[in-house]
Amino acid sequence: MRKSMVFFLLLSILLLTLTACAPIRELSAAVNAATGEYAYGDINRDGDRNAQDALLVLQASAHVITLDKTAAQAADVDGNDLRNAEDALWILRYAVKTIASFPAGETFTAGESSGVSDMEIPQTGWTEAVPAEYTQTASEQGNVVRIDYASEDHVRDGSAITKTAYVYTPYGYDADDTEARYNILYLMHGWGGHAGEYFDFTATKNMFDNLIANGDIPPLIIVSATFYNENSSTDFSSSIEEFRAFHQDFENHLMPAVEGRFHTYAASTSPEDLKASRDHRAFGGFSLGSVTTWLQFCYDYDYIRYFLPMSGSCWYYGTYGDFRFEDNVDFIEQLVKDENLDEHGYFIYHAVGTEDAVKSQSIGMAEEMLSREIFTPDHYVFYQKDGGYHDFNAVQEYLYNALPLFFRDAA
Repeated sequence: MRKSMVFFLLLSILLLTLTACAPIRELSAAVNAATGEYAYGDINRDGDRNAQDALLVLQASAHVITLDKTAAQAADVDGNDLRNAEDALWILRYAVKTIASFPAGETFTAGESSGVSDMEIPQTGWTEAVPAEYTQTASEQGNVVRIDYASEDHVRDGSAITKTAYVYTPYGYDADDTEARYNILYLMHGWGGHAGEYFDFTATKNMFDNLIANGDIPPLIIVSATFYNENSSTDFSSSIEEFRAFHQDFENHLMPAVEGRFHTYAASTSPEDLKASRDHRAFGGFSLGSVTTWLQFCYDYDYIRYFLPMSGSCWYYGTYGDFRFEDNVDFIEQLVKDENLDEHGYFIYHAVGTEDAVKSQSIGMAEEMLSREIFTPDHYVFYQKDGGYHDFNAVQEYLYNALPLFFRDAA
């Protein structure tokens, strides 16, 4: 672009910012909270497209500021995968009403295929820190509710019991809107934990709100569950018994209870419909919850596509101190082959901190997984938090890094 055009552009921005902008239209940052639609040209997500947005594009193109993924996609108003002065000029033309729409269109959906949202990452690497602003209270906040559901004591006598889970619904969720559908993430605590533990940490709940509000992830439902019940002991050996049996509770009780009430992609709570919606379901956990996550892969791969084991390895064979990495990875590899999971799709984001007291089991598991050609970066990645301990600060960072990689291929 010639210097004269850039000068005209900058002068136009200055003049527009000094004069009254057009009245703000009723166009929120998320045009549709259920589908995650955003407006092209609304870089600052204030509901309008004006000179302020054009200035942000120029600042980003000059590397004065960095746009998040949603803002970067909103800035590409001409649809050429560049964000530069020409995009800023298009926005100015729109602001003064010399054009009625952008070449790229009016809106886009957060997480849809584009040069911004299609992320390819190395198979191994280091997690990025959670930006401080993501732990602050968001303007658009989700809601957390407790649910009690009927289950069975699968460890002891199969007697009827009541269990508890806590469910996060994103900002804009409407229980009466039966057309809207949401991806769902189940999370499991570690040794001695409890249902709702992930929402005990305000910064983590804020992070979920901000990830959605900023378009890093589509709006989703999050369930903080437990493998314990009213008859459980929380000593270590009893905890192992409980999480080994959890997949039965998940399949027969928890998943139907949650997805029969909240609007997920499951057409019904029948096993057939729950399996048919696996592309829209994820499971993650920390410590013994990470071990539970690996077992969920082993037992419930046909219900779940995305997995986030945080600080823990697979104990399908063996137990603590007898990790049997080769046997467990042999089992997983054979499962992938027998069930044709390469074609059906699966993705495991495995994470641990370099200062985690039990990192050796995650390292051993990762080394064995990475030694097999079948586990390509499309299916398995291993990331470490530099200086990360066995705590929820690390968990928060793993969630921040992993969740934008989930549900990208969900149809």
